[in-house]
Amino acid sequence: MDATNEAGARALDATVLLVEDNPDNQEIYRIILAHHGYEVLQAWDGEGGVRMARHHRPAVILMDLTMPNVDGLEATRRLKADPATAAIPVIALTADVEKAARAAAEAAGCVSFLSKPVAPRQVAEEVGRVLTLHTTGR
Repeated sequence: MDATNEAGARALDATVLLVEDNPDNQEIYRIILAHHGYEVLQAWDGEGGVRMARHHRPAVILMDLTMPNVDGLEATRRLKADPATAAIPVIALTADVEKAARAAAEAAGCVSFLSKPVAPRQVAEEVGRVLTLHTTGR
């Protein structure tokens, strides 16, 4: 994230909900997002992610698509069906690089798609880009 985007993120409601079942990914993404000025909330599966999104109303959600219990696609569909959380942008995170996975994420309501492994800095940059897009309309 460049200095302009970082300053913009800090000026916005910069809470990110990270929904990821892999502890290593959770820690890496949490550290880089916090380093870029974001407050990071964490959930370990889709059900917890939906619950946290409804309670905390984060500015953006990073959603792993493959998780136990409720997967990321179902969690995103639930969020988009709820008027209280429908406007929160969701960024898909997945190791599945097939076009079908991207199409499924878009159909569920994800606004962006990151393929794992993804550089932690790229995650922070994408969060900044999506926040800017959804708060300014540009």
